[in-house]
Amino acid sequence: MILHATTLALDRQSIQNQIKRGLGFFEGAKELALKWLVFIMPFMRTLQKLADLDAIVDFILQHVGPDIRLATPLGLGKPIDALNSVYRRVKANSNLQLEVYTALSLRPPRVRPNSLEARFATPFLDRHFGKDTPLLDYDEAQRSSTLPKNINVHEFYLQPGQYLRSASAQSDYISLNYTHVCQTLAQRRVNVILQMVAKRLHQGREQYSLSSNPDLTLDLIDASRSLGQRVLFIAVVHPDLPFMENDAILPDSLLDAVVEPIHSPPLFALPKPEVDTVDHMIGMHASGLVQDGGTLQIGIGSLSDAVVHALILRHQQNSIYQKMHLDWGTSAQIFCGDRFEQGLYGTSELVMDGFMHLRRAGILKRMVIDSERDTPIFLHGAFFLGSKEFYHWLCTLPANESAGICMTRVSRVNDLYDAHEMALRRQRTKARFINTAMKVSLLGAASSDTLENGSVVSGVGGQYNFVAMAHELSDAHSILMLRSTRREGKKLTSNILSACSNETIPRHLRDIVVTEYGVAHLRGRSDTEVVQALIAIADAEFQDELIVQGQKMRKLPRHFKLQPRARANTPAHIERFKSEYAEHFQSYPFGSDFSDVELKILGALKMLKNSGTIKIAQKALHGVFVSNQHFKDELMHMSLLPTRSLREKLWQLALKGALVKNQISPNSGA
Repeated sequence: MILHATTLALDRQSIQNQIKRGLGFFEGAKELALKWLVFIMPFMRTLQKLADLDAIVDFILQHVGPDIRLATPLGLGKPIDALNSVYRRVKANSNLQLEVYTALSLRPPRVRPNSLEARFATPFLDRHFGKDTPLLDYDEAQRSSTLPKNINVHEFYLQPGQYLRSASAQSDYISLNYTHVCQTLAQRRVNVILQMVAKRLHQGREQYSLSSNPDLTLDLIDASRSLGQRVLFIAVVHPDLPFMENDAILPDSLLDAVVEPIHSPPLFALPKPEVDTVDHMIGMHASGLVQDGGTLQIGIGSLSDAVVHALILRHQQNSIYQKMHLDWGTSAQIFCGDRFEQGLYGTSELVMDGFMHLRRAGILKRMVIDSERDTPIFLHGAFFLGSKEFYHWLCTLPANESAGICMTRVSRVNDLYDAHEMALRRQRTKARFINTAMKVSLLGAASSDTLENGSVVSGVGGQYNFVAMAHELSDAHSILMLRSTRREGKKLTSNILSACSNETIPRHLRDIVVTEYGVAHLRGRSDTEVVQALIAIADAEFQDELIVQGQKMRKLPRHFKLQPRARANTPAHIERFKSEYAEHFQSYPFGSDFSDVELKILGALKMLKNSGTIKIAQKALHGVFVSNQHFKDELMHMSLLPTRSLREKLWQLALKGALVKNQISPNSGA
């Protein structure tokens, strides 16, 4: 019995010890599980559908508290009404703090009220952008330097030239390469992403696309996760936003909340730009540097349209294109004038109308295999922005065409250094990265974003990325397009200078510079050769001054003589050349958003703007002898028929006189 009792006691003790060990293990497992949950909870997401825009603000405050550090896409992807809801709530409550991180906050152009320009522009702007289209509240306050103390806005790329007088925009601007933005935002502990997305029903379930802006969103989420941070991602569905495939399709696991507003403002669409004579000349020269079977990156605006127009002319009317270059005297050593039999592949941070035109023309047709999805792609892009026609094109592409466009993260487009570097290098054969610059130094450095006094015009964006990448790839080139001169008031100055302050591109990355007068190859050349090449494409009015500066820098010999042909770099020479090929110097080569009547008025207004007081008076006098009925449509469009004041009468007379002097058609090239 004693033995049995002892044995029983030992058994009980053994059982108790086992239970204790088991409980100890359970407690340890429970503690480990809790620690794991604490770590993983920030990345576990349950998608919530919010009722309205006010619910967005409540959702943000509930999850991140009073310190809101909000990132919203550059350009098109900003949900304006939602951002305004956040801004107004914070503005009304001084206990809240809002930091906005973004770029390229878009706003329709504004004109001076009660002016002749306003009479022309207001009907067009109302028609094109929408009369009641909302504006970004933070942007309006930023432009007028009236942001409340508890709100700051940091942009890394500004709408060009729009913030030169904004103290807060200039002081809070962050200068960054495009590919470095997400790392910086993660370090600044951004805790909210608010973005416009597209939606579709696919195989019975809702699917969302980052559409116009996968550029930074995906990289920012990854960068934040690497620091153990959670970013609240709220999507606002826009019914007209094109649904983009491939990398732009958004995994449900990344979304925290979605709202579908009852009303959505129209998508911000850029008017098609006018392409002037200088643009066309620069485009002609740049297009001759693009090789068949190559890779293309281009920006936006009139210079970009000029390049695309010239590429299409080269492909579709090759004999005329070749003759234009022969007549101008383009060097055969640098000229690529053949048709695009193999075609081009596009890889561009910005996708815009130009790629649509190149695809339609049968040029953008070289396919690469996307390293992520094993899919044939003819265009990789990071964000898109363009005209109404461009958005419609994206929305109506057949499925097989749409699949050939991969909107993706900017780190894949603007750089080489990821897990698929070698594949990216194989894709980007004969790459030509074409961008614009404001000024270039005689030693080949470029200023593209900031003035001499430190005022930021725009931003670095991806320009440095592409210039550096051109030096990393074999048979690739960076091409910087530059107008040779600029007008400051009545004074004409050269954009090729002895030195540039606030350099965007340093001299050691110099490559190719193009002006309306030709091409300067700078890579791998000595300082003397670089100075000579740049003076050879400068305007003749400034060449002697530049030669003196080059000699003072000890880069040119004392008795240096410029080639006689370069002395013909004058506007008159270009005008003579244009007269031979006038039909290929169209002002709107891809159509215009203006009506024919508006185009006639626009030409007359430009003439008046460039005229002094005496010449305007002469035009007004000439207008006395012109019947109102002769320009009835134009005068009625400007509300100058009938006139109701002396000022309106003077405007009417001056406009009639200018219309007579400037009889134009939409495609005259005037």
